[in-house]
Amino acid sequence: MSEALPRPRWRRRRRLLVMAPALTLGLLAAGFAWFLLLAGRGPAEPERHTDGIAVLTGGAERVETGLRLLREGRAERILVSGVHPQVTLADLARLGGQEPEALAGRVSLGPRATTTRGNAAEIAEWARAEHLDSLRVVTAGYHMPRALLELRRRLPEVALVAHPVVPATLRDPAAGGRARTWSLLAGEYLKFLAAWAGIPYLLGLPLDPPR
Repeated sequence: MSEALPRPRWRRRRRLLVMAPALTLGLLAAGFAWFLLLAGRGPAEPERHTDGIAVLTGGAERVETGLRLLREGRAERILVSGVHPQVTLADLARLGGQEPEALAGRVSLGPRATTTRGNAAEIAEWARAEHLDSLRVVTAGYHMPRALLELRRRLPEVALVAHPVVPATLRDPAAGGRARTWSLLAGEYLKFLAAWAGIPYLLGLPLDPPR
């Protein structure tokens, strides 16, 4: 019969086993607090001119924001990634309150992407074809950390400028008291962690699409 572990060593192991879940939860909570700080940031360098604008569709006000930035001269061209295949330039012009002629030659539509990873691939292909060195990225604030993570993997040579959009539902002062708000933020945090760890790449998972 093997000898029992010395009591002090067993006690140390037992303490570690008891503490491990608490430490894991503590790290997750600290990471979530950091994620909320990232998600709550405003636009980076709002007056900076970039070579292009990339809009990741999937939520309200993103396309309108991108078109407004284009109209204000923040860039000369824009890609709207993840649009429905039947959406036309005229549809976007109406959404942005502009004439289609004003957008002709400046707006590209990306209908293939259905996930954040797909957005990153579509945007990277467009940016390289257009020889862009800087890109303003437009998406929801809670989606921005994961979007930038995927884009930096695809476009390490391009300067990315975050321009987050805060949806009206989250601008509501009462949003912080709704379970739906925290479910959305927690879900996006877990998706970010999975993307950071490379789990979708290892398992071949799409990870999205709803954002």
